[in-house]
Amino acid sequence: MPLSEEEQRLLEQLEQALAAEDPRLASTLRGSKLRARARRIIVLACVGFAAGLALLMTGVITASTPVGVVGFALMVAGSYFFLTTWRSRDAEGPAEQPQRPSTAGPSPSSRTASSDSFMHRMEERWKRRRDSGS
Repeated sequence: MPLSEEEQRLLEQLEQALAAEDPRLASTLRGSKLRARARRIIVLACVGFAAGLALLMTGVITASTPVGVVGFALMVAGSYFFLTTWRSRDAEGPAEQPQRPSTAGPSPSSRTASSDSFMHRMEERWKRRRDSGS
């Protein structure tokens, strides 16, 4: 049952008041719809890929080229939708998750720093070898 014009106007006013009062909460609520849609597309893409794989195998077993081609096309389409949705989901940024105290291993920033220094050392070694060899 659709909302009346008065109810729609009141709902819009409530949404604007919420956005003005707590923009972070309003942004989180808006983002949940997008994440749910992306999740649905990813699941459908996986199902489509599996169905395409089944059709491809059926086409190979029964020696039916059109069935195999349709299965392959379905696999490609499923892969395409999965990858594009996954990338757009990552571009929006990760969903906020509660921080848990770390009990094991170094923090991600220290791991990045150590890998950067490792790469720097390897580059320096390469430059020394190249310079000494010529």
